[in-house]
Amino acid sequence: MTLIKKLNGVTPEWGQNCYFSENATVIGDVQMGDDCSIWFNAVIRGDVNSIRMGNKVNVQDGAIIHATYKTAPTNIGNNVSIGHNAMVHGCTIHDNVLIGMGSIVMDDCIVESNSIIAAGAVVTAGTHIESGSVYAGTPAKKIKSVSTELLDGQINRIANNYLKYSSWYKEEE
Repeated sequence: MTLIKKLNGVTPEWGQNCYFSENATVIGDVQMGDDCSIWFNAVIRGDVNSIRMGNKVNVQDGAIIHATYKTAPTNIGNNVSIGHNAMVHGCTIHDNVLIGMGSIVMDDCIVESNSIIAAGAVVTAGTHIESGSVYAGTPAKKIKSVSTELLDGQINRIANNYLKYSSWYKEEE
């Protein structure tokens, strides 16, 4: 059963049509919008600062979302996919973003809309990703701009697919 834990008097909140896998963990000062999905072994830990997530955010298997005590909350926009085993920590992610599998986005980063953080990338603290960019590598650097094909074929497709996948699991409950 999903671990949804109140901490320091604050209980996580979420909107309509959200899905939580049986072993997802959501703790403390976490607010998420509608149509979100939190997958197997994902951890969203709002214990030391706030975590805010918009609508249609999917947090895939093994991903971690955390923040830094008193200095760096985590804010995530709408239509965002956080890939398997990614770590998102004390940063701001705008709308229509794909955070690739195994990537790390550190404190005080800003990832503007319509961007992709490639699988395995490490976005070091304080990095500002401009809108429409693909960043890859360690440390992450811009490698190209997001084309219409990438926006539709990756960012939007993955977010829409995870909304569909979560409906399959909810039908089985």
